[in-house]
Amino acid sequence: EVPFEGTKVDLSDSEIKEFGSSNTFLVRFGNLRGEPLARAVRERIKQAFAGRLGENWLVQEVDVGPKIGGEMRGKAVKAILYSMLGILIYITWRFEFRFAVAAIIALFHDVLFTAGFLTILRQEFTMPVVAALLTIVGYSLNDTIVVFDRIREKLRAMRRASFSEVVNLGINETLARTLITSFTTLIVVLALLTMGGRVIHGFALALTAGVFVGTYSSIFIASPILVAWRERSERRRQEKVQVRRKR
Repeated sequence: EVPFEGTKVDLSDSEIKEFGSSNTFLVRFGNLRGEPLARAVRERIKQAFAGRLGENWLVQEVDVGPKIGGEMRGKAVKAILYSMLGILIYITWRFEFRFAVAAIIALFHDVLFTAGFLTILRQEFTMPVVAALLTIVGYSLNDTIVVFDRIREKLRAMRRASFSEVVNLGINETLARTLITSFTTLIVVLALLTMGGRVIHGFALALTAGVFVGTYSSIFIASPILVAWRERSERRRQEKVQVRRKR
């Protein structure tokens, strides 16, 4: 507790932890309401450390207020949405619109799952975490594109087979490649998580969750959505034909 204007301010939610090296520490405080209180806390901390460590002990001081935090969240959301829009346009041009929609739904699933996982673990959403989310989008998209490309090849070669059979075959033929790629990537990510230190802990943790969910979504979400869309379109087409015949 810190005395301030006759009262004591509770700083129990503050934390001190190593940051990068054994002789560098990060001191983080919770929400200090009002600039006078924040200034008083900073001055008290500076006086306490200066008396023991001398001069030049403070490396960096960052004040992330509600306004700055809101701007960071806004930029993060915009970055993710812009990337999704670019992906939607590219896949529509490269494949078809329904392929693009299926991929975007799977990517949104990956981002939301990873964000929820970090929230459950009470991890702070920093810019490295945002970078990890964008990396997850790219990684998951790569797996999805590989599956979609194989499905497109099979559609050209197996014109008499049903769409669901073609999709199933495409997934089976790329399954080994997807799992091996995810496993090797996970080895590197786990090394970052266990030995990378606190600086990149959030980044590595987000990537670890993202590799799992990205592999899952490209196999069990994107392709099934594609099949469901195709089957629904065929049912509608058949219903229209039946209505015309009755008329």
